[in-house]
Amino acid sequence: MGPDAGTAPLRVVVVTYSPGEALDRCIESLADATVRPVEVVLADNGSTDGSPERAAARYPYVRLLPIGGNVGYGAAANAGLAGLTSGYAVVANPDLRFESGSLDALLEAAGRWPRAGTVGPAIRTPDGELYPSARDLPRLSTGIGHALLGWVWPANPWTARYRREREAPRERPAGWLSGSCLLVDMAAFHSVGGFDPGYFMYFEDVDLAARMGARGWLHVYAPGAVVVHEGGHATRREPHRMQRVHHTSALRYLSGQYPGRRHAPLRAALRAGLGGRMLVSYISARVAAGARFQRRAGELAVVPTMPSASAEPSATRTSAWVRPAIDRSSACDTR
Repeated sequence: MGPDAGTAPLRVVVVTYSPGEALDRCIESLADATVRPVEVVLADNGSTDGSPERAAARYPYVRLLPIGGNVGYGAAANAGLAGLTSGYAVVANPDLRFESGSLDALLEAAGRWPRAGTVGPAIRTPDGELYPSARDLPRLSTGIGHALLGWVWPANPWTARYRREREAPRERPAGWLSGSCLLVDMAAFHSVGGFDPGYFMYFEDVDLAARMGARGWLHVYAPGAVVVHEGGHATRREPHRMQRVHHTSALRYLSGQYPGRRHAPLRAALRAGLGGRMLVSYISARVAAGARFQRRAGELAVVPTMPSASAEPSATRTSAWVRPAIDRSSACDTR
């Protein structure tokens, strides 16, 4: 973290797209999240509700960064992180509330895991559910079972293996962490070129984790840090568009894992399968919602924090390939 880690402002990049009143709640929750000073950068994808401008005028530690258009979540996050080449920074949705001490807990976890490229908190829903935010990397072998059965049988073995929800919450490496809230080691981030701007929304976090993992960086789930994610606003407003961009991003990621002519039939099958699932999700809200979460946030009361001797590198555990989307649409449109 460097000798000035305790006094240097921690940059918090919040990607915004007409976030409304949720943005103020997010910014105000930072006061109790860390003892360090923070600098908040609002990487704005063309908001029309005026909330980022009002926040920048109201809070002296908040800076508005107009992106100039709706470029997507990862590209906006890249812009917000530009110029910061060392230490740590946070990337977050505007509809998050940071619980007391959460950012300090993430920084402490990073200190326990020197090879951590990203560190992610436990994500609690307003209803008290525990969002499975630390998952295995996507792999086809269990993906079909997860995609086909998750919505009707959430506890099926394929979904459980992918989400690792049968494990009690503990500090551990994961294949990837939800991009809705990430502590990022900037040296690791820049070593792979940051987020791939080709992902407009969804799977940019999976892709980043895969590329960082290939270079030996870990992705550490630190459930001693807790945030609350409201979510769902734009999903309810534009459900079909959200489903389209989610499945398109899934196809982009998976196709990239199977390049070349010999995998052309597999890529065609993926396109057909994901396209069919997308169409079904248009007419079935239950399919669109995906598998229900299997754990309650109350389980976070006692969480082991120290890495075990058997901690496994994040790149070695991989599983399913279609996940229900945690709503990131308050940060960018879904066209």
